[in-house]
Amino acid sequence: METAIKIDNISKTFHLSKKQMKINKTKNPLKVALKNFSLEMYKGEVFGLLGPNGAGKTTTLRILSTLIKADSGDCYIDGISVTKDSFLVRKKIGFLTSELKLEDFFTPNYLFDYFSKLYGIPSQVAQKRKEELFNNFGINEFKEIKIAELSTGMKQKVSLVLSLVHDPDYIIFDEPTNGLDVLATKIVMDFLLDLKKKGKTIILSTHIFSLVEKICDRVGIIIDGKIVKVDSLKKLTEEKNLEEVFFDIYAKEVKE
Repeated sequence: METAIKIDNISKTFHLSKKQMKINKTKNPLKVALKNFSLEMYKGEVFGLLGPNGAGKTTTLRILSTLIKADSGDCYIDGISVTKDSFLVRKKIGFLTSELKLEDFFTPNYLFDYFSKLYGIPSQVAQKRKEELFNNFGINEFKEIKIAELSTGMKQKVSLVLSLVHDPDYIIFDEPTNGLDVLATKIVMDFLLDLKKKGKTIILSTHIFSLVEKICDRVGIIIDGKIVKVDSLKKLTEEKNLEEVFFDIYAKEVKE
């Protein structure tokens, strides 16, 4: 299979503030988020990244998305280095994170138009794209309402739509259903399946096992900054469901 995304031996250490050290209940000012981390994703697949809080999932996705740099190693999207050519990488990817904060005084309509112009999308193409996405996610009736006045779920849907303004081939989603109710989660799930049918390559970090079981081709389990298991969803769930498999692996790693 053709490699779409390659993570090549990356490491990342963060310096903790006194407040962060207190929250993490540690006296060590250094937090090793990733250590010699390598992983490959194939074109056209949906790859699920699972792990407990603090395992390194978000750090991995932020490095892939050029938001932060690894201390060592590199990542490649469609063969392009995220370190050496971050601008070109950004044009190829759509990235959604729960840390993305939208400006309160703008409307979904304004933000979509703004990001469309930022990506250099022709106005007619952008308008058609906006109609399609706003209809899919039920944003139309809220398109002229300021972000500050939207519900948490609607803000998340607007963030998701904005990450797909330029119709990217490589989609990196960190907890895309965060803050969504059951119906909105179903809409996102169906939309991801539709993107998969169109041949998009998707990497998805989530805590929702049922979402992974329904849309992912392969799964990677990350614990303490290391990949401890990578396999097809079919093989992983031959004898147990994904949740049971995950906790069996987690218990084994913690014990060791």
